[in-house]
Amino acid sequence: MYKNSIFVDDYRHKGLRKKLIETLKSKGIRNEAILNAFQHVPRHFFLDKAFEEMAYKDQPFPIGFSQTISQPYTVAYQTQLLDVKKRDKILEIGTGSGFQSCILSHLGARVYTIERQEGLYHKTNKLLEKLGFGAVKTYLKDGFKGLPVFAPFDKILITAAPDELPYDLIDQLKIGGIMVLPKGNLQVQKMLLLTKTSETSYKIEEKESALFVPMLSGIANHQSDSNY
Repeated sequence: MYKNSIFVDDYRHKGLRKKLIETLKSKGIRNEAILNAFQHVPRHFFLDKAFEEMAYKDQPFPIGFSQTISQPYTVAYQTQLLDVKKRDKILEIGTGSGFQSCILSHLGARVYTIERQEGLYHKTNKLLEKLGFGAVKTYLKDGFKGLPVFAPFDKILITAAPDELPYDLIDQLKIGGIMVLPKGNLQVQKMLLLTKTSETSYKIEEKESALFVPMLSGIANHQSDSNY
């Protein structure tokens, strides 16, 4: 992995990742497998060169197409709630930069991920191949519709906030499966942990407050990534 000459991961980058991991620990991330994944998946590979020096700060950054790469703590926190097991079949809604997908894949999950921004989809798909994460299955689709052809999923992770529960996606969870998602508007959002208890029922646990972009339907054909 990372043998392509355009990817440089030196001792400085690794040292910055160690500092980031200490920050994640201080904020309550205790899962050693997740912390190990953060050490082995260089976040600066997923950012524009202009942001490389800031890649290991615990904050989001623009990735073009009016989108951002999530704050590292947010990625780690959602992943910790997801309780990833090896061979879990996970559907991710909102591929974005691909960083979250790679964290899940590094943890041993079988990752299916949907992106609605066409330009970003093509850009990230190429990046995942170059980084050696070709096993991550990417799709240009409406996230609200999910991937029923591959259902049921063990876990579903949503990285944007719907106003209402996405019932079509809940239908694609196996019984006993879990979904992690932020829900609400830009004023009030909560992270939810949803567990499917039968074909027609589920339970929801409210976790900490969240701040995500709204989850939108359809496919966006915005091709330019110049808006950093």
